[in-house]
Formats: sequence, structure tokens, C-alpha cells
Amino acid sequence: MVGICPICDGALKVGDGNVICPTCDGKWEEFHFTSPPNPTGGPKKIVPIAWPSQLNPISATPRQRLPFRTDFNRITTSKFPSSEPFVFNDDDPLDTKSTFSLRNVAIVRALDINTHTELPAVQLSISQEKFHILINIKAHVTDINHVHRDIQTSQTCRALIDLVTVLDTSGSMTGTKIQLLKRAMGFVIDNLGPSDRLSVISFSSSAHRLFPLLLMTGSGKQHALQAVNSLVPGGETNIIEGLEKGAKVIEDRKHKNHVCSIMLLSDGQDSFTKRINLKEILRLQIPVHTFGFGAGHDPIMLHSIAEGSKGTFSFIEAEGLIQDAFAQCIGGLLSVVVQDLQVHVHSLDPHLGLSQLKAGSYSTYLTGDNQTGSVDIGDLYAGEERDFLVLVNIPVVAGGNSNDHMKLVSVWCDYKDPFTKASVTTEAIEIKLQRPEMVNEDIVASIEVDRQKNRFRVAQAMSNSRAAAERGDMLTAWSIIDDCRMQISKTVSMHAGDKFSIDLDLELQEVRSRMGNRKTYESTGRGYLLSGLSSHSSQKATARGDSTVSSSYQTPSMSHMVNRSRASL
Repeated sequence: MVGICPICDGALKVGDGNVICPTCDGKWEEFHFTSPPNPTGGPKKIVPIAWPSQLNPISATPRQRLPFRTDFNRITTSKFPSSEPFVFNDDDPLDTKSTFSLRNVAIVRALDINTHTELPAVQLSISQEKFHILINIKAHVTDINHVHRDIQTSQTCRALIDLVTVLDTSGSMTGTKIQLLKRAMGFVIDNLGPSDRLSVISFSSSAHRLFPLLLMTGSGKQHALQAVNSLVPGGETNIIEGLEKGAKVIEDRKHKNHVCSIMLLSDGQDSFTKRINLKEILRLQIPVHTFGFGAGHDPIMLHSIAEGSKGTFSFIEAEGLIQDAFAQCIGGLLSVVVQDLQVHVHSLDPHLGLSQLKAGSYSTYLTGDNQTGSVDIGDLYAGEERDFLVLVNIPVVAGGNSNDHMKLVSVWCDYKDPFTKASVTTEAIEIKLQRPEMVNEDIVASIEVDRQKNRFRVAQAMSNSRAAAERGDMLTAWSIIDDCRMQISKTVSMHAGDKFSIDLDLELQEVRSRMGNRKTYESTGRGYLLSGLSSHSSQKATARGDSTVSSSYQTPSMSHMVNRSRASL
């Protein structure tokens, strides 16, 4: 018998009752072997293998011993890369049966639009500039049959995804890091559905595609697990080539699932920074969710990639939290219910102008006459919310009645339903404001509006403080954080004990503590601050420092997936 190593296709030798591959040092208690060539030209006999636990920590449980895929020629590893096609159009065809089955499920998908004005009333005889209106958008998925389904893995209540993971396998990923990465990838693979597709890119001095976009069926998962477990760290760090190859997988694919995204993890500084061309990479508008692993990564580059692509940047300070961070991310990606969301605002009074749309990292647009504006949101996960502020100039109302309500603006949404691919336009909602002759002095401001004002204050303070810290002016950086905390302490929402505002203050304290000196800022403060900026500007959950989540933006599906991750450990 001639043994064949399923990692490198090398010949195996037998010793002391075990099988050892001299090429990749793999040790096997059971192995894949073929009989000698059949002189009649008949087929070779194939005997399946079982993963050895010492090489495959993420596949050791019976539940993960999936049917084995035998087309080893499709596996590419960082150590033994096979030739790659010039065009990555060899992706698995989509499972149309699963797509059609969505039509047989009774699910209601809707957007809730809620609004709040800064004050409930403004006196008739006065004008007010930059009056704040809060617009809150929330995505819902409701199964009207009340049948319990797992939104992360069920094919019937979520959009299907094409996911590309771009993984750092440079020399600094040796030891525990690479094992934790393999375990985290095992969790991702295990939680993808049979109609989702995955491709994995590894990068060190150069980048390699381990396998094309494969359906995560039983055999597809086994194939993916096998390829991930074959990763061997070594070499330098070429982040951009890895990202370019990941983007090429998405761009060249022959078939397209409803949702696509890239997850990029790195623990080091890019060794080839002169070759960066982010505009070319990000032109495809693929959300790239980046993960800075450990203290040696480049948070500035990873944050820039995430921000430019409408993704998120997570700072994984504690190495053991990598799986939870991945779990939180895919908990969102596997629950997309709204795509290409745009929110529109139109003035209902020719004398009322829209002076500003405050939407964080989302693109905004205002017409020249300041009568109409829009915000480009993109995708929404189930249970996810977006809040933005519309600043308007309230005019004096002449000859009005004391009980009159002034119409301010109308709000409506356009989006694409990823299940039916239909374009949807919601009904317009009118926002009104009381305009009495006199307003009581004890009128109460909206806590909901004040809370979002605080979010923008904190994001601006973080940005300004970071700029000071980057130029080495730590005293100014500290002062900006302290001043913002003082402002927040005087707000209506803080006096009311609003949890969101309290959490913002606690976060500022943490940022301040990580700016104790230049060295502390560069090792942990910069990454922590940038992950916070990413979270608040996009209103999405990120991993920060030694914590897995920013709970203010975590959706139920994200929380469920994180809990599942922790239970698996």
C-alpha cells in the first residue's frame, strides 16, 4: 500500500504503528491510502481518513466529523500552494432549491421609522436655528407562525452569504495565535448554512487562495476545515495582497449570493506599505470587517480599510477572544434582512430649511435649496437600528393659532428586499411640532435626541483626541477627553440616568486610561480608540480591547452567536 497525506499529497511512511508525513510532519493514526496501480487500469481503492485531534483541534468532536471531500487537488495551503487560475470564476453553483424554499415561509419583514423632536414645542413668535430631529430606523423579522427558528443557520429567514476570510499567516502568528485562529475559523465554518459559500485567503509575504467559494455543505465544510488546519505560519506580512486577492474572489465569481462580505484578520504591520492602493480595492464596495489581533497590528491601516468599505474595525487585545469576535461579526452577517437602504427627508414648509444631516460614517446628500436630503445606510441586520439627526431652521410663524401644529419634514425609506430582490418604498411619515403662543419654562427636552447628541460628542472628542495623540501632544489629548466628559455630565440624559450615556462616559474613561503615555497609547490606546470610533460612527458592534462587544449596538442574533461561541469553548 502507498499512503497519501491529505494535506500535501506527499507519500507517507509507517513507523511505530503511526503514519508520519515527512513533508509536512503530519502524524496520523488513520490515513488515506491507495492500493498499487491496477494492471488492468481499473480505479484505485479509496479508504477515508479521520482527522487526528493533535492536528485538528477544531474538528475533534463527533458533530464536526463531516463527510470527507476527496477532491484534494482543490486545496491550496500557505506552505504548499498549487497554481491558481488567472480568473476566480470557479465558484460552486448556488443551491437554487434553498433559495426557492424561502417563498414557502411566512415571514414579515418591515422597517420601523420612529421620530423625536428636540423639544415638543417652539413658540410661534421666535425662530430657532439647528433644531434637532431624531430619525430612528429599525429592521424587523417576524415569523407569523411563531415557529422557533435559528436565524443564524436557518436558510428560510435570512439572506444567503458569500464570505471571504483573509487570514494573516506570517511568522508572528506562530504558537497559540495560529491555533486560536484555526479554532475560530472552525466555528465560522460550523455555523454557515449549506447554501452559504466560503473562500479562504491566507497571506504572509504573498497571498494564496486556499479554495474557491464553496457551498458549506457537509463535504464543503470538511474541505474547508482541512484546508484551514493545514495553515503553517511563516514569512512577512502582506496585508494588501491578501485583501486584493479576497476582493478578486468576490469580483470574479460566476454566481452571486444575496450578501457578500470580507473578514480580514492581521496581527502585524504591513511589510509592503509602498504598494497600498486602497481606492482600487475598495471600489467594489464590498464591506470589509477588519480584526487587529494582539498588540503588534496596524490599527490605522485596518481602520482605514474598514471605514472606506463600510465595514467595522475590531481590536482583539486578548488573544482568547478571537472566536467571540468572529462569532459576533457572522451573527450579524448571517442575519441581513434589508439591503441598499436609503433614508429620505423632505421639508414640508418652504421657509424651513434642512441645515445638516448628522449620520456618522454614512454618506449624506442635501439639495441646493436645502429642501431635500438623504442618507445612504446600506445593509441592516435583523433587529439592528440606525439613528441620525436632522438639523432644521425653524422659522417664525405669523398669524398662526396657539393650537397649531407645524409640519416640519416627511421621512421615507427605499431599500431592497434580499429575499425577493424587490425594491421597496415605505410610506412617508410626517413630523410635526407644536407652535403655541407661549411655552412653559419647564419644558422637557427629549432624552432620545439628547442621547444621540452625546454619541456625536463622544465620537468627535475621540477623533480630536486621537489627532492630538498622533502628533505627540498627550496633554491636549487628555484635555479633550476630560472636557467631553464634563459636557456629557451636564446633559439631560445623564441626569436622567440614561444607560447609553453612562456607557459613553465609561468608554471615555477607558480611552483616557489608555493614553497615560505615548507608549501605552501606541500599544493599546490607538486600537481601542479606533475600534470605538468605528462602532459609534457606523452604529455597529465591534470587539474592543479585552472585551468582546460594544453591547449598545449588539443585535439579538449577534448576542446569540457569541453565547454559542462561549458555550462551545
